[in-house]
Amino acid sequence: MSERNTRQKAAVMEVLEGFPTPLAAAQILARARQIVPTISLATVYRILKGLLEKEAIAVVQLPGEVPLYEPGGKSHHHYFRCRQCGFMYEVSGCMKLLKGLVPRGFKLEDHELFLFGTCSSCTGSR
Repeated sequence: MSERNTRQKAAVMEVLEGFPTPLAAAQILARARQIVPTISLATVYRILKGLLEKEAIAVVQLPGEVPLYEPGGKSHHHYFRCRQCGFMYEVSGCMKLLKGLVPRGFKLEDHELFLFGTCSSCTGSR
């Protein structure tokens, strides 16, 4: 890997690790350009693909939206997304009640849970 690709990869990881919410590729590009001004969207996608293969990052897929990316290795978590500002907040823990919702004879292997509403910043109730 060239020094340029190493700098670009480091910039992508710095962006992902420095932001508290998952980001889309275009958002990663905009922030990575502050570190490496010549980085392109194609390069960001190539880096993301490689990082996904190494499980260094994870994909967060909201229904009907572009994939979002976050650092890998996090413990199981869910998200709350504000419908007003769009910011996503991590929600710790897991709903153990989901097992009770699985039809008899089925085996629950995985799940995604997204909560939607209005955050405290948007409601003004900090």
